[in-house]
Amino acid sequence: MANLRTSPLSRRGLLAAGGAVGLGAVLAACGDGDEKTSDSGKAAEKSGPWSFKDDRGQTAEARSVPKNIVAFIGVAAALHDYGIEVKGVFGPTKTADGKPDVQAGDLDISKVEVLGNVWGEFNVEKYTGLAPELLVTAMWEKDALWYVPDQSKDKILKLAPSVALWAAQTTVPKAIQRHEDLAASLGADVKAKKVTDAKAAFEKAAARLRAAAKSQPNIKVLVGSASQDLFYVSLAKTSADTLYFQELGVQFVEPKVNEAGFFEELSWENVDKYDADIIMMDNRSSALQPDALTSKPTWAQLPAVKAGQVIPRTTEPIYSYDKCAPILDALAEAIEKAKKVS
Repeated sequence: MANLRTSPLSRRGLLAAGGAVGLGAVLAACGDGDEKTSDSGKAAEKSGPWSFKDDRGQTAEARSVPKNIVAFIGVAAALHDYGIEVKGVFGPTKTADGKPDVQAGDLDISKVEVLGNVWGEFNVEKYTGLAPELLVTAMWEKDALWYVPDQSKDKILKLAPSVALWAAQTTVPKAIQRHEDLAASLGADVKAKKVTDAKAAFEKAAARLRAAAKSQPNIKVLVGSASQDLFYVSLAKTSADTLYFQELGVQFVEPKVNEAGFFEELSWENVDKYDADIIMMDNRSSALQPDALTSKPTWAQLPAVKAGQVIPRTTEPIYSYDKCAPILDALAEAIEKAKKVS
C-alpha cells in the first residue's frame, strides 16, 4: 500500500492512512413497508417502496428493499452483524497474506466481490456487473464518500442509490444507532435476542469504562498512529470513538494539532513530547504496529512502552453493539490495570 501519509493527498487520504476526525449531529432515518419477524433473527421480506434518509440529509429510494448491496468493508461488517448481507465490498478487506483485514469483522470475505482493497481503488466494471441496488459507505467529512474515488464518483453514483453514514461528527452510540436504523430498513430484526444481548453487553462495558476512568482519574491516554517517518498524536474530541471515551471520563493527551485540526505530526526524535500512561495505537493495516517499532530507540524509551501499557486502538470501529462492546471492555481493563508512569 502506498504511504498515504507522505503523499500529496486530500485530508480524506490522510484520514484513510490513520488520522482522526470531527464532531456534529446525526440525522433521522426513515423506512417504509410492512414487516414480519422470522425466527432466524432477520425480518421477513418487506413489501412496497423503500427509502432511507442518510447523514448527508439525502434520501435514497427504491421500488422495493434493495438486495444487491455494495458497501465499504466496515459498514458491510456492521450490516452482517444485523443479518444483512452484501454482494460486494470496497476498502481494506484483505491483508497482504490474503487474510481478512481487521475492518472485515465476522464477514466471510470469500463470499463477496472485492471491488478495491486500497485507497483510490474501485473497480467500476465489477460494480456494474453486480447490478447494484444500493451503495453504502462511511462519511468522515461532509458529503465525502469514504473510499469512493473522486475521479470515478460520478460514474459510480449513477448506477444505484447511495447512503452515507457519519464515522465522524458523532459518537459510538449514535453511529451504532444509525447503522441499526439502516439495517432495520433493509429487513433486519433489531429486536432479535442476538442484538439485544449485544446491546446489553455494550451498556455494561460502557458502565465499566466510566467506573474505571473515575477510579483512575490521573491516568492519561495518548492516541497514536505510526508511519516510518512520523508519529501522529490525535485529538480525542475529533473522532467518534475517543470522543465517546472522553464523555465517559477518560483523560487524553491534547496535542497541538495541524491546520486540518485532527492530529499533530511528530518526528521520531520528538515522540516523547507528551507524557502518557497508556498509548492506544492505530490497529489499521495502513499503520505500523508496535512490533514494527522496536528498531526506534525513542519509542522503546517511552514510559508507557517500558511499562507494557500499549494497547490497540480500533480506529475505524465496526458500528454494531457486538463489535463495539469489546473495544470499551479492553480500554476499561487497560485503565483498571494501569500504573501512573508519566
